[in-house]
Amino acid sequence: MSPPPQQPLTNLQDNLVVGLPSLPDLFLTALSVCLLFTSSTSKSHSITATRCPFLSFPLNPRRFLKIPAMSHSATSSPPSTPSLFLLPRRHNFASPQSLSDWLKPRLPSDSFASWGIKPGTKNVHNLWLELAEGETSLADSTPPIRTVQVVTVRVAGKHGKFLVEAYQELSDGNVRKRGRPLSEKMKPNEDPESAAVRAIREELGSVIIGGGEAGVIEVEDIVRIDPNSYEMRVEEKVSDSYPGLPGCYVLHTVCATVEGLPEGDFCTYEVEEYGASEEKNLADKAVSVKKHYWTWVSADSIKP
Repeated sequence: MSPPPQQPLTNLQDNLVVGLPSLPDLFLTALSVCLLFTSSTSKSHSITATRCPFLSFPLNPRRFLKIPAMSHSATSSPPSTPSLFLLPRRHNFASPQSLSDWLKPRLPSDSFASWGIKPGTKNVHNLWLELAEGETSLADSTPPIRTVQVVTVRVAGKHGKFLVEAYQELSDGNVRKRGRPLSEKMKPNEDPESAAVRAIREELGSVIIGGGEAGVIEVEDIVRIDPNSYEMRVEEKVSDSYPGLPGCYVLHTVCATVEGLPEGDFCTYEVEEYGASEEKNLADKAVSVKKHYWTWVSADSIKP
């Protein structure tokens, strides 16, 4: 739950000054200086406001791993659950068609018509599944704002290189360029560390998990997350997957090492992106990722 709204400090200062009786000028000057100092100190630790809906910061987030406390630079201790951002109930749309009917008058017609048609984009079935599974929320506005929590895993390799997904092969036969580290939408009540391990299992599992004399490898045994690497930032931009739909992306970034990865470029297979969905018939109509293509790059080549 978000902390109750508090009266702005500037208003408190105004009320205090107005209510004071007549005092010597020297005392009033000292009091003003004190209030200004207090105001500037408070603002220096605030987080920049965004247009993202349902955004709320806890007063005392619980520690995740051994990470320094939050600072105004947006490096912070991640909470053990996504209570950092309060989202509304999952969705109010009985079907993808009802979602489509709701979106049409709220989005540019040409942009909405390109969903699932323009190469690299997703369709309304994808968005409906995201809402149904609690991965996404939509603000009731025109246009709606899609809020997503994303975990980004910077996988470190040898010689100072980092793993980047170059592009994806989609179920509709199109190829989507990526050029970014491993990323995955977070599930409801999932902390960043759990989301990172799940993302590694789902997107890299086909090359690091398998049979052999030792049997199936547990991802948790070969993944090491740097406890001092956590960063959080909020990015606002129009979605590449859903043209015309503004997005608010809450990005949780961690660095990790993963044993058993190839040293050169490689490809992995995603078994079923929506395999866990209860709406199997709708999942078959969504655009899903079939293959991931990976490469190693220098740290300064990674997009912020």
